[in-house]
Amino acid sequence: MRRKDREIQSIDEKIKIIDKCKHCRLGLSENDIPYIIPLNYGYSYENNILNLFFHSAKDGKKIEIIKNNSKSCFEIDCDTKLIEGENACKFSYEFRSIIGFGEIIILKTNKEKNEGLSNIMKHQTGKNFMFNKEQLDNVLVFKMVVSSFTGKVKILSEEKINDAME
Repeated sequence: MRRKDREIQSIDEKIKIIDKCKHCRLGLSENDIPYIIPLNYGYSYENNILNLFFHSAKDGKKIEIIKNNSKSCFEIDCDTKLIEGENACKFSYEFRSIIGFGEIIILKTNKEKNEGLSNIMKHQTGKNFMFNKEQLDNVLVFKMVVSSFTGKVKILSEEKINDAME
């Protein structure tokens, strides 16, 4: 990361961002051509392993790409806000973001699919849900097992506070 002063080192702070944000851009690749999809997600972080959960129709371009190449990347951001400047080159943006890499696994059993969907719904709504067999049979659920991820932040108010403290 070029701007080390904006890098988030704390795993707890990175997880707070993942928890706060509600959508993710999933990056896939087919024949060296990138394909990016915005998706809602859920997550789990246990034993130092981050898993992102997604749901989908059972077929389509995204699923075909995943079946042929399970390597993927993702980007999550929130707390975005325009920072106005005195001229065009002084404008900027506030943000908190996470970028990572991993491998996608299509969940097969109803138990795995229920866990994935439950994580998605808990993250999106704050509520716990259970799913019946018919619901589970009608959806494809997949997870990204994240191998690495970084966090970055630029919040003007925090920079002013840090500048004032120096």
